[in-house]
Amino acid sequence: MRISIIIPTLNSAATLAECLEAVRAQNFPRELLEIIIADAGSTDATLDIARRFGVDKIVPNPLKTGEAGKAAAVTHATGELLALIDSDNIMPDPGWLAQMTAPFADPCILASEPLEYTCRPADPEPTRYFALLGMNDPLCLFIGNYDRQCAITGCWTGLPVSSEDKGGYLKICLDPSRPLPTIGANGFIIRRSAIEGVNWSPYWFDVDVVRDLCVAADVSSAGRTTRPPLHIAKVKCGIVHLYCATMSDFARKQQRRVRDFLYFSPHRTSSKPVPGAKRMLLLGIVKFTLATLLYFPLVMQARRGAKNAGANGIRPGECHSPLRLHATACRITLRTYAAGVFRKLLGANQPADRSTWKQ
Repeated sequence: MRISIIIPTLNSAATLAECLEAVRAQNFPRELLEIIIADAGSTDATLDIARRFGVDKIVPNPLKTGEAGKAAAVTHATGELLALIDSDNIMPDPGWLAQMTAPFADPCILASEPLEYTCRPADPEPTRYFALLGMNDPLCLFIGNYDRQCAITGCWTGLPVSSEDKGGYLKICLDPSRPLPTIGANGFIIRRSAIEGVNWSPYWFDVDVVRDLCVAADVSSAGRTTRPPLHIAKVKCGIVHLYCATMSDFARKQQRRVRDFLYFSPHRTSSKPVPGAKRMLLLGIVKFTLATLLYFPLVMQARRGAKNAGANGIRPGECHSPLRLHATACRITLRTYAAGVFRKLLGANQPADRSTWKQ
């Protein structure tokens, strides 16, 4: 099957070369691979790097955000499979793409996603921390809504999800009547035919697209005694996410992400509310706030994560020592959310300024 690699960019020169180098190194037929860059007006060397690596298409992203960039690139994609790869994602080995697309031999599988983030010893400490945490926002840990292997919990999600071990991947059955994991980004691959019945333009909100897939399946089965399940493969591999090199980078990205989330929430097209989701969210926020203010629960979580990482063969000083950043990340997150909510209550919430943005 032909694959379209979807990469939104905005001043991504710091990471794009490594990203594209890993794509080019894949043991995958070149004629079946299409690379599309959706650029939001980069002023650094981003476009020069893209041309140097011979990307197939460079399309404009006038709406600037990563979500808009994904939608812009998908509009120009011709592949049967769409691979959502951010400019700070690195495929960890040449067999990654073949491994990620193997589950599509099962016609029931609509999408695939790596089970974990790859933790590389040479990466910056914050990058290793978030790889072990399995998410970019520690609030998600307390809500239970995440989608990558977490060293602290020993699970890839805190939600009750039905799965079947198929050897190289877990075959996940998603139920739209329940809260869904935050599936949909950083190495997510989906059949082009699957999105024909959902609204993904002009903003491709990852979680909303997956939820709308579930609802579309639910609607299409109206009148039947049973609804066909929606299956996604959680492939037993990882992907590198160069999320941030310093905690100040994390604070900056978290502020942008929270401001965008609060601003764009009314524009999101996600369907009917899920029973229990609001209660789960509120309870998670309360637990997160108390744990961050008391501090000690965060220390215990970090210790548990280090123990789990060690049990999985990760040596001390390589990857699990960055879990000491857990309390700092939680404090930054609590301050950022509190400031964002306060700003929205005052009617001063605006999307984050991208005029000086760089990866």
